[in-house]
Amino acid sequence: MKKVALIAHDQKKQQIIDFVKRNQSLFAQCELVATGTTGRLIEQECKIPVQRMQSGPFGGDQQIGALVSTDEIEMVIFLRDPLTAQPHEPDVTALLRVCDVHNVPLATNLATAEMLIKALREQIESNIKAC
Repeated sequence: MKKVALIAHDQKKQQIIDFVKRNQSLFAQCELVATGTTGRLIEQECKIPVQRMQSGPFGGDQQIGALVSTDEIEMVIFLRDPLTAQPHEPDVTALLRVCDVHNVPLATNLATAEMLIKALREQIESNIKAC
């Protein structure tokens, strides 16, 4: 089962919830990992189980980075707010670095997230056809 990490700055939380809802059938076939608040909101709004790490200010993004470094994450979707991010919100820089080192795709906006999800959907469908 594919493992996908989800993180969102405060101003992007509704966008990530809407994104998960639009792709709910695909995400239901994946293991989801998220920072604390983002994960709680996705569980509540989308009724999909999420492995919740610490909230961003308490190191949840770093916990996800550790999973990336041990090859446990297929992709990361980190919807960040480049204009009004607050000091308590996670910084994408360290996570971007570990994703680059381990060749794990990371989307920081909805357009890129849509492309990653399209590729994931195609990969899952081709695996189903192969069986």
